[in-house]
Amino acid sequence: MRMSTAHLSILAAIAAFLPLATASGAAAEALKPFKDDLFSNQTVLESHDNGAFQTIDYQEMRDINGRDEVPERRVKPAYVATGVRWKAQQDETLPLGNRKLDVTRIGPASKQAFTVIFIHGRGGDRRLGSNDFTFGGNFNRLKNLAYNNGGTYYAPSVKSFDSDGVADIAALIRYSYEQSGGRPVILTCASMGSFICWGITRDAESVQRLKGMAILSGVTDQDFVKSAFYKAKLPIWFTHGSKDPVYAATDQEALFEKLYKTHYPTRFTLFATGNHGTPVRMTDWRKVLNWIIDPQPS
Repeated sequence: MRMSTAHLSILAAIAAFLPLATASGAAAEALKPFKDDLFSNQTVLESHDNGAFQTIDYQEMRDINGRDEVPERRVKPAYVATGVRWKAQQDETLPLGNRKLDVTRIGPASKQAFTVIFIHGRGGDRRLGSNDFTFGGNFNRLKNLAYNNGGTYYAPSVKSFDSDGVADIAALIRYSYEQSGGRPVILTCASMGSFICWGITRDAESVQRLKGMAILSGVTDQDFVKSAFYKAKLPIWFTHGSKDPVYAATDQEALFEKLYKTHYPTRFTLFATGNHGTPVRMTDWRKVLNWIIDPQPS
């Protein structure tokens, strides 16, 4: 029996997604656990909107001083597995059309099961998102979650948080999507890096290649509902510290509530007493990525 081009395209899309599925066929737990006992056992203080919004217990003395050998500089060895750094990590400059972008890549350069891209904030570069020991080892966990599940993680150096920066990341999204053979691309942005995320939401071509997005301690975009990303109803997860002095959590909460009321696929994690950098340290990457891969309705 002959198949049409449309049928072949559908089968290819299904095949591309299969590496992310579990043995049971559900993708909700696509990523295998990695140090979940240390990173995922977070106490929920309050929950509403059918669990879409959760307030998590955060304590600086426990979650920084008790977790780090040198507070904010070097995490205790139990929180990291550095083998991924030696066998799968590469600094490279990617030629992306007429652009060049410095990145750190963890995982295969092609045919990856999925791609995660992390955008740093002001004053950062690719070293921030690839450092194994800062932020409580949370980037080391992200690296291992990607690599151990057949994915690729990119930490690029963003030169500017304007249209040029957006164009650079749009090119990286296109490159990752094409190199993987059309498998899911997840964009994550922290602090001022969220300007890049919001810019990408307006780029219809990038949106077609994305699976979803996470924003950590980011700015709020009240015009998000006009974007191609919003119209595509791609999942978005916010994480924020309740005492963030840079970008107020209440602004992001208001956007979340606006989206939730329209049945948009969204989640919000608020870290009680958390500061601006708290979400980068405390975001449960496995939980967030699994939900973006297969968002469950509230």
